[in-house]
Amino acid sequence: MEKFIIEGSQPLSGEVTPAGNKNAALPLLSACMLTDEPIILKNVPDILDVNAMRSLLESLGVSIQNLDQHTWQIQAKEIRPADLDPDMCRRIRASILLAGPMTARMGELQLPPPGGDVIGRRRVDTHILALEKLGAQVHYDRSFIFKANGLKGADILLDEASVTATENAITAAVTAKGTTTLRNCASEPHIQELCHFLNGLGAKIENIGSNTLHITGVDRLHGGEFTIGPDYLEVVSFVGAAVVTRGQIRIRNAGVRYLDMIRLVMKRLGVHWIEEGEDILIPSDQKLEVEPDLGGAIPEISVMPWPAFPTDLMSIAIVIATQSKGSVLFHDWMYPSRMFFTDKLVGMGAHIVLCDPHRCIVQGPSRLYGEKMESPDIRAGMALLLAALSAEGKSIIRNVGQIDRGYEKVDQKLAALGAKIERLTQA
Repeated sequence: MEKFIIEGSQPLSGEVTPAGNKNAALPLLSACMLTDEPIILKNVPDILDVNAMRSLLESLGVSIQNLDQHTWQIQAKEIRPADLDPDMCRRIRASILLAGPMTARMGELQLPPPGGDVIGRRRVDTHILALEKLGAQVHYDRSFIFKANGLKGADILLDEASVTATENAITAAVTAKGTTTLRNCASEPHIQELCHFLNGLGAKIENIGSNTLHITGVDRLHGGEFTIGPDYLEVVSFVGAAVVTRGQIRIRNAGVRYLDMIRLVMKRLGVHWIEEGEDILIPSDQKLEVEPDLGGAIPEISVMPWPAFPTDLMSIAIVIATQSKGSVLFHDWMYPSRMFFTDKLVGMGAHIVLCDPHRCIVQGPSRLYGEKMESPDIRAGMALLLAALSAEGKSIIRNVGQIDRGYEKVDQKLAALGAKIERLTQA
């Protein structure tokens, strides 16, 4: 077990480049099983969740070679529906992404229950309903058992706009016989990347970026190359780090085309940045004042499916709000445990009222003080790290492996920007 020791109140300065999008890398790696030809993936993030997915793929017979630190050559020439390690599947929610490609390619898979962050119930019903519409049979007996004797295109209406269920449906449908219409699907940047990647391998996916996809099945996919785009969640995390430390940084290759709605929400907290090509510059002269709604009403920041404000940035926004003048209500209806890290912020001096498991009110600005904390999940862990960077005095964050699941060498990147942060092994 490792921990971070942070001396706060150090303004950040300099440049940083985000890693590849974790939430794109995971479905892209799974989708590589759809062809027996080699695929080269570039800008693969070196993080725990991606390395766990690699281990799962290799246990299924997939060959993976490092061409350099962030470039992998993947070839699923001879794969097998082997017994997957239940402990490994419990480490990451994304193990469920094996279902679509393996059912399509091999016609069978036994999958132990997936794991991931403990932020509330995360149902898999939508995955099962989508695969069953394509002709798969799914049974559960302490593991999920997927079987299919050839998949066929179908008109599928997802009962919720689930990101991973959309990805499973896409990967299952691209080689199914006939045409699939996938409605009420998610359209996040990583789903768009998955579609463009598959089209580059010979798939026929239309209407990319919308909530209705049209997929014409093809007999087979070929190999190819693809570069994973920047992780917009990491980009906004570094925006938050600059803002709460009153620093000024440049984020290279920030993927600005995916930041429009996030920019609007951050503006409501008094945060602004300057776009310069694919870079963004976060200046030190932030207003940091909450914009009230008409009539001076307390504004609400709520998560919704893309292109609205994403749930994974709620924790970051809450920390920024502790440093913004005014009151704001945060509402995450998706996950009943997303807000439970706020007690740690209160312990640091933040003025936060937890209304219920889904809502909290933040009154800022608050002077934060260093504290000893535990990282509960990826996004809350990063939010606590931002709070520690802002705080007076020393903070200790334990269980930083949770942060490492989604952020590549975040301590080294922050140290290069001037943060006083040290990684130590816990006694």
